[in-house]
Amino acid sequence: MAIENPSRQEIGEILKKAKRIAVVGISDNPERTSYMVSEAMKNAGYEIIPVNPLVDEVLGTKAVSTLKDIEGHVDIVNVFRRPEFLPEIAKEFTEIDADVFWAQLGIENDEAYEYLKEKGYTVIMDRCIKVEHALTK
Repeated sequence: MAIENPSRQEIGEILKKAKRIAVVGISDNPERTSYMVSEAMKNAGYEIIPVNPLVDEVLGTKAVSTLKDIEGHVDIVNVFRRPEFLPEIAKEFTEIDADVFWAQLGIENDEAYEYLKEKGYTVIMDRCIKVEHALTK
């Protein structure tokens, strides 16, 4: 099964509706892409939940170790991890029942994609959430 992302219009609707974004693999280093993209999304009005067991806090928010440590509903899980980690993250994603699984630009994994699509989830891979937000607002 080839990875097929929602249309740009559908992505725009997802981003308009979303409020909370959990960022898996976010860095506390302001020079890292995960930090810069998350900072831009926070500045655009989204609540950013850092998910990284190796950091205490990012962008002024206490980090959690896993998706399962997040209280409340998550609209988008935005992933900044290497492709081989996506199947494991996808399984954890289904346990918290978030709405959208989003793997950042350059990140895709067929196994994770097929697993999530079979369960009926919206999946976006190999797209930058910051770029898509700028193109669709």
